[in-house]
Amino acid sequence: MFRDNLNIALTELRANRLRTLLTMLGIVIGIASVIAIMTVGTSMNKAVSESMSGLGAGDISFYVTQKERDLTGSAETREMKPRDMANDEMFNDIEDRFKGRIKGISLTKQVGDGKIGQRKKELTVSLYGVNRIALESKKLNMVAGRLLRPRDYVSRSKVAVISSKLAKELYGKNPDNAIGQSLECMIGDRFFGYSIIGVYEHQASKNDFLMAESSTECYIPLRTALTQTNEDYLFTDFDVMAMPEEDPEKLMGEVKNYVNEKYYKENDTYHIDGYSMSSWINESKKMTQTLTLALSAIAAISLLVGGIGVMNIMVVSITERTKEIGIRKALGATNYAIRMQFITESIVMCLVGGLIGVVLGIIAGLGISKAMNYPSSVPVLWIFISVAFSVAFGVFFGLYPANKAAKMDPIEALRYE
Repeated sequence: MFRDNLNIALTELRANRLRTLLTMLGIVIGIASVIAIMTVGTSMNKAVSESMSGLGAGDISFYVTQKERDLTGSAETREMKPRDMANDEMFNDIEDRFKGRIKGISLTKQVGDGKIGQRKKELTVSLYGVNRIALESKKLNMVAGRLLRPRDYVSRSKVAVISSKLAKELYGKNPDNAIGQSLECMIGDRFFGYSIIGVYEHQASKNDFLMAESSTECYIPLRTALTQTNEDYLFTDFDVMAMPEEDPEKLMGEVKNYVNEKYYKENDTYHIDGYSMSSWINESKKMTQTLTLALSAIAAISLLVGGIGVMNIMVVSITERTKEIGIRKALGATNYAIRMQFITESIVMCLVGGLIGVVLGIIAGLGISKAMNYPSSVPVLWIFISVAFSVAFGVFFGLYPANKAAKMDPIEALRYE
């Protein structure tokens, strides 16, 4: 029965190729639009995840912030004092308490943006004091010299690791020429000098093209930065680097509770709060998924228009084939057989249109993703969903015309001219 209906449907659709193609066009455009948008959305999601993961999916950021006032207003408002900040004792305690679960604590001190005069051109460098964990987390690709060593941190050495971009501007294309040279820059009204010990590969960003005077980052030992800025070993924020097997969200809660219970329980105003990079990744994924679904829902409206077009053509087809229906009924065809014949035609039309739409949507989506420099990713699940929707549309929009054909009176149908 099904094979006979399928053969009849294919024969009928081939007999009216142009009409069939134009009818399927709405389905093709609707499915192609949805698949293209989902492909771009999936690729964008993958790009965001890779970008965030590159920054450190296991990074947990903590910061000193004011406690929320309760109903009694017990939490006071006052300026932060040194005793409210995180210190060396706290960091050592956290590393001991969570030994084996964290790689260490990342500490960074921004010294400022320094100006370097060179060849009648003023260059800008962003100077950062970092500890060992902070520098390791940046995963710098060294092209000359070396990174900071433990001795540099302890002895407060005035040494610096600069970018290949800055090295090229100062000493030419060969980064080795920068090693051992002096880096002198002015930050505010203060003069800072360092010896260059390493050059890392500069990764170009959009800012390099948007700004005529772009800045690159320069790294010096943390204690050197604190000494030069006359600051104590006190911080209002720090990062904990979780081990790969650890759940960042769970670890964040444990560290926060431990620190607040031990160091901030008696503090009248401040405590430690935090957030993890993994939560940022999840929120970014949710945001892009929501946006993609919203755009897909808008694109899917064309599917409804295409489905109505299928219903319209099926009604016209039934009217044209009234006498054929009368003959089939006179020969003993049941209402069910007539109904299934026209539903099969509708399903075949929508299914073929859906498959063409899927192919075109994938091609368009991958092309757009490549043009936007996103990693290619095909939404396999949505391909199956789209095919299923095509079949469902065929049944839904073919049901009314099929019922109309099945309910025809054979005598009236045979008299139809």
